[in-house]
Amino acid sequence: MDEATLQFYRDNAEAYAKRTFTSRQARLTAFLAQLPPGASILELGCGAGGDTAEMLARGFDVRPTDGSSEMATIASKHLGRTVETLLFHELDEVEAYDGVWANACLLHVPRPELAEILARIRRALKPGGVFYASYKEGEASGRDTLDRYYNYPSQDWLRATYAEAGNWSSLLMERGEVKGFDDKMASMLFVVAQKTADCELPDIEFPR
Repeated sequence: MDEATLQFYRDNAEAYAKRTFTSRQARLTAFLAQLPPGASILELGCGAGGDTAEMLARGFDVRPTDGSSEMATIASKHLGRTVETLLFHELDEVEAYDGVWANACLLHVPRPELAEILARIRRALKPGGVFYASYKEGEASGRDTLDRYYNYPSQDWLRATYAEAGNWSSLLMERGEVKGFDDKMASMLFVVAQKTADCELPDIEFPR
């Protein structure tokens, strides 16, 4: 994770937590509909815990995490339960989750590191598990007006990066627009991938 981007969320955790999100509710509902009742879900970049609260209310077993300890503290107070601080490269579980929800967080992973992070997520999914993530669309990495790093992938580059991470039985990608913390509209890519139903792990060695 880019240090300047992490620092932004540390410094602006309270302001970010006060934002209200409604545009992704349909995507969250569609994601949950693909999972069995009471499924185990890992949430990456949970922010203030709004999506976590919705998933818990629907009876799912959620492990909420965020890369900012300040944001995790706010989410813990909001949810009344512990929210862990977890950086993406620290994920090391194997076939532990039915689903992974990563809304608007993997878009900050440096391009050279994204395939490894996706492979870690794939490894953490049970066979047949479902993985949702969203990205700001573009052609090359860069920073926004708030100095946050974005990998800004194109559709082709993102598909190739998912393929590098391992086999998926399906990978659906849609485009849309959202208004960001900087009050600017951004073109987004919404990706839903399903891990192959076999137990094969990707041929990748993660750095220690």
